[in-house]
Amino acid sequence: MAGREKIAVTGASGLVGRELVPALGRRGFDVLRLVRRAPRTNDEIRWDPAAGTIDAEGLRGLAGVIHLAGENVASGRWTETKKARIRGSRVRGTALLASALAELPHPPRVMVSASAIGYYGASGDQPIDEAAPQGSGFLATVCGQWEGAAQVARDAGIRVVHPRIGVVLAADGGALAKMKLPFLFGLGGHLGDGRQYMSWITLEDLVSALIFALEHHSLQGPVNVVSPTPISNADFTATLARVLKRPAIFPVPKLALRLGAGSEMANEMLIGGARVIPALLHGHGFRWKHTTLEPALRSLL
Repeated sequence: MAGREKIAVTGASGLVGRELVPALGRRGFDVLRLVRRAPRTNDEIRWDPAAGTIDAEGLRGLAGVIHLAGENVASGRWTETKKARIRGSRVRGTALLASALAELPHPPRVMVSASAIGYYGASGDQPIDEAAPQGSGFLATVCGQWEGAAQVARDAGIRVVHPRIGVVLAADGGALAKMKLPFLFGLGGHLGDGRQYMSWITLEDLVSALIFALEHHSLQGPVNVVSPTPISNADFTATLARVLKRPAIFPVPKLALRLGAGSEMANEMLIGGARVIPALLHGHGFRWKHTTLEPALRSLL
C-alpha cells in the first residue's frame, strides 16, 4: 500500500490505538477513527456495536481496516456479567464491522482484526506456532468466536488477518504498569511456581507488526504477534527486578492469586501460560526492534 489511502481504526483511543493512529499517519495513510459517540470531526465514523449500528456510508473508499476494539479482559474480576461484556464486545463488534465491509460496493482490500494468544489456552512449555490447535477455557473460546465473526469479510474477498497478540509492554499503561508498582516498593516476585511462559511484545513492535500485516498481501489468517523470545514468569520477574534495581523475593502463591482474581481468571491469565512463537512474522521478514526482554525493559523504564 502507498499514497494517501484511507485506513479505518477501531479502538483508536486505547493503549495500542493511541500509538497506531499517528504511526499510520507517518506511514502516509489518512486515518479514520470509529467512535461510539456523535462524530466531532471529518475523520470520525459513528458506530455502536452494542446497538448493532454503524455508519456504512462512512466506510466507503477504505483501503483497509485495523480492528482493535474490545472490553479490557484484565480490568476487574470475571463475573458472568464481565465475561458477557468481554465476549459480546469482541464477537458482536467484529461481526457488525465485517458485515458492513462485506456489503460495500467496493470493500477494502484488508481487514486486520485483532485476536490474542489466549486462543491457545494454557499450553505449558511446548513452543507453539500458528498451526497449533485451539486450546480450552474462556479466553480460548472467546478468541475462536472473535476470529470466526470476521468470516463474512473473508467470504466477500477481503484479506483478513488475525494478529494473535501477546502481553503488551508499554512505558505507560498495560501489563507493565501493573507489575511495576509492587516491584518499586520491593514487594515483587514471581506468580505461582513461575514456570508459566509469558509471550510478550513491546508496544512499538506491536504497532509495527499491525502495519506490517496491513501492507503485506501474502499474510492472512492467524499471525502470532509476540517477540521471538518468550520467557518464564520467574525469569521475567527477575529481569524486571534487575532493571528496577529492586529485589524480587515475594512470590505470590497460586491460592492467593485465585482468591484475589477468581480461580478462572487466575488460572488463565496469571498461572497458565503459552510459549508462543511468531513463525509467520519471522518467515515474512518482519524485523523486531526489541527481541530480548532486558534491553526492552530498559528502553521502556
